[in-house]
Amino acid sequence: MKHTIAEVKISYHPNRLKGAVKITSSEYAGKVIRENWNQGTLNLYEEFKILLMNNSNEVLGLAPLSRGGMTGTLVDMRILFATVIKSGATSIITVHNHPSGKLKPSQADINIYNKIKDAAKLLDINYLDNLIITEDGKFSFMDEGY
Repeated sequence: MKHTIAEVKISYHPNRLKGAVKITSSEYAGKVIRENWNQGTLNLYEEFKILLMNNSNEVLGLAPLSRGGMTGTLVDMRILFATVIKSGATSIITVHNHPSGKLKPSQADINIYNKIKDAAKLLDINYLDNLIITEDGKFSFMDEGY
């Protein structure tokens, strides 16, 4: 009796664009991310996304990871790092919005930041920042000394 199992395939097809966006600061990262965020949902529900970059900090893409309610969303570390590895990204910035408009990170925000930071270090992925965005501003973990 032959056992049939799934074949696992890994492929990567980068979309090399002339004039790629290069992230040079948390201010610029926040601007680029906000421009690519659905403004109609910024104050409605919390979303967690990851900005994927190459070794030159050129943006490969902004990948949505989760969508929650008005007060939180879950982050699955396996999906996060599967996305990073599959994209070929060597640098990342994670970002989520606070529909409440408050920029102060919660203890849950700090905990997930530390968890991602530890895993990224283990995988040799450059974790540049974790941003919280609102309609009126952004909070950068790196700028604030986290």
